[in-house]
Amino acid sequence: MRSKIVAGNWKMNKNLAETEALLTELSAKLPDTTAEVMVAPNFVNLVTAKQSLESSTIEVIAQNMHFAESGAYTGETSGDMLLDIGIDTVIIGHSERRAYFGETDEILEKKVKAALAKNMRVMFCFGEELTDRKSDNHFNVVGGQIKNALFSLDASAWSKIVLAYEPVWAIGTGETASAEQAQEMHAFIRKTITDGYDAAVANNVSILYGGSVKPANAAEIFSKPDVDGGLIGGAALVADDFAAIIKAI
Repeated sequence: MRSKIVAGNWKMNKNLAETEALLTELSAKLPDTTAEVMVAPNFVNLVTAKQSLESSTIEVIAQNMHFAESGAYTGETSGDMLLDIGIDTVIIGHSERRAYFGETDEILEKKVKAALAKNMRVMFCFGEELTDRKSDNHFNVVGGQIKNALFSLDASAWSKIVLAYEPVWAIGTGETASAEQAQEMHAFIRKTITDGYDAAVANNVSILYGGSVKPANAAEIFSKPDVDGGLIGGAALVADDFAAIIKAI
């Protein structure tokens, strides 16, 4: 049975004191749940976050990693460095990494394989832009992103993969994605994996929705059969909102 997951991507937010305060508040307000709960603070606060959550079921994960083990890659972080501080799950391919830092499908494939080689868990992100949705090219774009970065993997590797669908067109654009649109795409993603591998692989991979999930819409989105949770942005920075989203699953 695939996992239910709620993950908070903090992006470039929260200094050290704010990180400690938010995690303390979140730990106190964490609802009873069978879902996996994760938070991804910024890199400089990962150790503090791990220490703050030592007695909590909340997992600390990383927002990114490099594909190389070491070398002249100024400003980058390797899988071994993350593992050394107790981080064994990493987000790869976030839409902001693709848009602002030029991460291509080829680069992301290398990152995924590097993480898997270290036995890390990968939360792989993908999704279409507004122009893709408007031109009815969204299925082709999403299918291509998945195939290009992940379909060279052995079927066994998928036990370490979590997918996170980000409809970029519905994040900060004024456009709104419905729960039905989320389900439609998640069903397409699962069928794509079935076609590329088999139904067993497809039915065991968790697919998260990352399109501006909030307390007001979380329950409806999470009720859809192919939506296994959420990758949460802004709402993850407010303890009450994140707790409400966790409760909704």
